[in-house]
Amino acid sequence: MDLLRRLGAGLDSPGIPWKSLIITFAVGEYAVETYLQYRQYQVLKRKTVPKQLKQEIDQETFDKSQAYGRAKSQYSFVNNLWNQVKNYATIRYNVYPKLWAITGLWMNSYFPSRFQGEITQSLLFGFTYSFAETLLSLPFSYYYHFVLEESFGFNKQTLSLWIGDMLKSQGLSLAFGIPLGAAFLKIIQKTGDQFFFYLWAFTLGVQLFAITIYPIVIVPIFNKLTPLEPGSLKDRVEALAARLKFPLGELQVIDGSKRSAHSNAYFTGLPWKKKIVLYDTLIEKSSEKEVEAILAHELGHWHMGHTTKLLGIASFHLFYVFALFSVFINNRSLYEAFGFYNEKPIMIGFILFNEVLSPTDSVVKLLMNILTRRFEFEAGTYILLLCNPDFRGLLLILSQTPSPTSSATLPNLLLPSSSSRSRTSLPWTPTGCTPPTTTAIPS
Repeated sequence: MDLLRRLGAGLDSPGIPWKSLIITFAVGEYAVETYLQYRQYQVLKRKTVPKQLKQEIDQETFDKSQAYGRAKSQYSFVNNLWNQVKNYATIRYNVYPKLWAITGLWMNSYFPSRFQGEITQSLLFGFTYSFAETLLSLPFSYYYHFVLEESFGFNKQTLSLWIGDMLKSQGLSLAFGIPLGAAFLKIIQKTGDQFFFYLWAFTLGVQLFAITIYPIVIVPIFNKLTPLEPGSLKDRVEALAARLKFPLGELQVIDGSKRSAHSNAYFTGLPWKKKIVLYDTLIEKSSEKEVEAILAHELGHWHMGHTTKLLGIASFHLFYVFALFSVFINNRSLYEAFGFYNEKPIMIGFILFNEVLSPTDSVVKLLMNILTRRFEFEAGTYILLLCNPDFRGLLLILSQTPSPTSSATLPNLLLPSSSSRSRTSLPWTPTGCTPPTTTAIPS
């Protein structure tokens, strides 16, 4: 605690140009990201199928994949530029103190005195700012779904469904955001200098609660889930889960086709009871062997402890963020640099702290994506250890849409592409293959 106090005192100096530093870091990060994205865009202009994929993908499919990647990259160029301009304007023209003053007037005018105070004003500020962000993003969201995705045959949602999803999302934000936001602020107010420990414990509890209710409450609001019908596919999936001792509780199909033609599969739930969810588009477009191969990859992450490791790392990072926030929460020079001279609202402090943290957060994302890349290769290798000769089917599906590198940020450039995955997968033959035991494979 003494170290944090000394660090906080050292950083609370009028001589530190906080606003200029934040703008400079933001522009520098944007320049690097844009340069990397431009480099990746040149890759998406290539016309020749990589030699590792020539037996798995035809020229027409490859051309469509490249065109889709270029379209998404072009969209990303414009969207990122807009976000950069918006962020610069927010900081440069003191939007935060102006909006804080406006929400204070609303609170004093329309809320009873017993409901007035920093927590109420903070929640009002947060939801007003979030609503404004949503409105400003609407043209980009509409273009992405109804122009870009539509032109490649992926968008399946109607305008009314798109609007309905936004309204539901806003409603859920209010339903969960009000009590959780109030609790967040109250913990900081009541627990003094050691608030970060209590806040961290509270957040972990919220995450566990979210994992529990997400498949039960949240998903059905947006999608319809039905049990996978009895048949050979269900038998194959259950056999795979039993072989790996995966605690399969439910096997369901989600109507993803109501929104998109993209395919997916995932599992969710608590450690002792999990649910596997298959998109109806995946079942429709893929053979049973390909579906099994995709699930083998996902369950490989579970069997090798990847999800547990990532959760542990995320929990440690969360503690680090909250502990570092305690250094800035009372930094008067930071507040004053952004126009807060007479008060230091906790929510504003957290927002400004995240602006300061952004450069180091990019480094954390980079390191996490290096680890994710390793995990992806390990899960790919795991399929080979399962002696599944249908991994080529999985590779084909991965190749039919742009690889993660089409989102050419520095972290994403470290994710394995379809061709790089294939370099570890295609040479496999079933000769001498030994199925894995139920013990976890060392990472």
